[in-house]
Amino acid sequence: MSSPTRRSRVLVPLLLLVVWLVAGGALGPYAGRLGEVATNDQAAFLPRSAESTEVIEQQRAFRQKETLPLIVLWTGEGDARVAAARADAGRVLASLSGSPGVAGEISPAIPSKDGLALEGVIPLRPDLGDDLAPTLERVKAAAERVPGTTVQLAGPAATQADLSDAFAGIDGLLLAVALVVVLVILLLVYRSLLLPLVIIVGSVFALGVACAVVYALAARDIVRVDGQVQGILSILVIGAATDYALLLTARYREELAQQSDRFAAMAAALRQSWAAITASAATVALGLLALLFSDLTNNRALGPVGAIGIAGAVLTSLTFLPAALVLLGRAAYWPAKPRPVDEEREGIWHKVAALVDRAPRKVWALTLAALLAGAAFAPMLNSKGVPLDETFVNDAPSVAAQQTLSRHFPAGSGNPAVVVTDAGRLTEVVKAAQGTEGVASAAAVSASGRPGDAPLVVGGRARIDVTLQAAPDSDAAQETVVRLRTAVHKVQGADALVGGYTAQQYDTLTTAESDRALIVPVVLAIILLILIALLRSLLLPVLLVATVALNFLTTLGVSALVFDNVLGFAGTNPSVPLYGFVFLVALGVDYNIFLMSRVREETLRHGPAQGISRGLVSTGGVITSAGVVLAATFAALGVIPLAFLVQIAFIVAFGVLLDTLVVRSLLVPALVRDIGPRVWWPTSVPENPKR
Repeated sequence: MSSPTRRSRVLVPLLLLVVWLVAGGALGPYAGRLGEVATNDQAAFLPRSAESTEVIEQQRAFRQKETLPLIVLWTGEGDARVAAARADAGRVLASLSGSPGVAGEISPAIPSKDGLALEGVIPLRPDLGDDLAPTLERVKAAAERVPGTTVQLAGPAATQADLSDAFAGIDGLLLAVALVVVLVILLLVYRSLLLPLVIIVGSVFALGVACAVVYALAARDIVRVDGQVQGILSILVIGAATDYALLLTARYREELAQQSDRFAAMAAALRQSWAAITASAATVALGLLALLFSDLTNNRALGPVGAIGIAGAVLTSLTFLPAALVLLGRAAYWPAKPRPVDEEREGIWHKVAALVDRAPRKVWALTLAALLAGAAFAPMLNSKGVPLDETFVNDAPSVAAQQTLSRHFPAGSGNPAVVVTDAGRLTEVVKAAQGTEGVASAAAVSASGRPGDAPLVVGGRARIDVTLQAAPDSDAAQETVVRLRTAVHKVQGADALVGGYTAQQYDTLTTAESDRALIVPVVLAIILLILIALLRSLLLPVLLVATVALNFLTTLGVSALVFDNVLGFAGTNPSVPLYGFVFLVALGVDYNIFLMSRVREETLRHGPAQGISRGLVSTGGVITSAGVVLAATFAALGVIPLAFLVQIAFIVAFGVLLDTLVVRSLLVPALVRDIGPRVWWPTSVPENPKR
């Protein structure tokens, strides 16, 4: 080979490497800056068409500023009565009026009926951001000047502050945990010093690109990002980029064992793996984009954000990684040496392949029975929402304060349901609300802000605050909201709408249920079409989609048992099953694509029986490693002390391991082996191809 040609072959990967190093240096910091454009204001993620969302829009006409209620709660030390402290508490509340962060008139100190507690409601600005925590500290310091009392802070403002604390450092902590876990696993599995570092660098570059794009879109309000989406993006990109990298590096290692020319080896590896990588990425990206059909804003946000992350992972896997590997050559695998898979005669995957080849029907029957047994528990998973005291994995001050509040005041105190109605029917609507079972009190909001004064009327509409007897995050409160809506909707000409925190929770639940009914078949259809195009078969794609769907149901069944009996979760957020479905089905198909694209390749060379065995042996180690890495990265979400993320972490981690170790290793190969060449219909596969 001529020297100029060799130099040109080195120049292309070298230029790619330089481009990525520059881009990585410029875009990498954005992985730590998403918090600047993220919002944890849950009102920003409500269903677009829900009644409670319309109430928020109409509420804006009734006040100059939106507010975030903060409830200050005083209780006596021990069981002491606090009547003597009422005057001091009132003076403290009055002193806070007009202070930084306060957005409206503060209520007086209100005693509980049992005389053991006092409460005051302070309306705060909803856009305080990083100033929320200092504002709450200043309020609490002032409230603690009331002698003989213990002070707690409750209400939406306190809950939002605890959420912000939970997500604090998510950029650094979560990313560091995920990268360390991936690095350790790669070092143990591949016993190479350079390869894990190259893969990690590629993953970080992918995350930097994805975060930079998401940052630009979020800054222009094109997409919304909250702490949950932010955390999932980091994990998804690191896990996906590592998976794609492992597939390519395994194929490159095979080619290096067959030929001495590293450039030709990389060309062959790319030619043989790019289709599987891009098809796998397409299933995940399009599955995530199906979330755009959701009526929940945070679901729709995760769709494009996650797809951008997958695009970044594919980009680095097919550009940076090949460039780095071809420049390193065999040194990338040092101190191990690339060797043909056929030389590894006694490996575990040869034994698995032999078992599948020897007794396929017994293997798939037993495996299927075990999976169906687990899936039978899936209906036990309660996805009707999580009460406030289970939102945080660890004890949160706002949760303890809400529990204290519920012991002394109507549980819905300070967080009322909101009714907006025609002013001409105000009296009738108030009576209808007061007569609703589960309602503690209902009163029109006055122009002065003081109870009993003339009601505030804007544009012919009036507002009624309805205090519920049950805690606002409880099932009983949601049932009361349903009854309240029925009652006020019956008032002729009132055009009454019911919103507020509890109504928002109820609307989110019902919307999530309808989203699942729509998005699940859309995702399955997308994946089926991609598999048909890749495998050029009709029967096999249906079989693969059915197996990953079964894997998801089994995972839900096991999760129901673990959440209730081990982790102590009474239920899950209504979006948890949908997120779990999208991730598990899309990622589960990933591994089946890796396996079956190799099986198809080997089948065309060696026939159906040998094709399955060779495909399983060739991909077994790399797919299992990829599954372990992906499961470990999603498990890293558990470091964020929120039930939602802990539940997602368990579902995806367990489901990915179940898929790689059982479904993809035993069930799918055994079914394909038992069905025989017909599984490739309508493609014709020769029984004994010419060698």
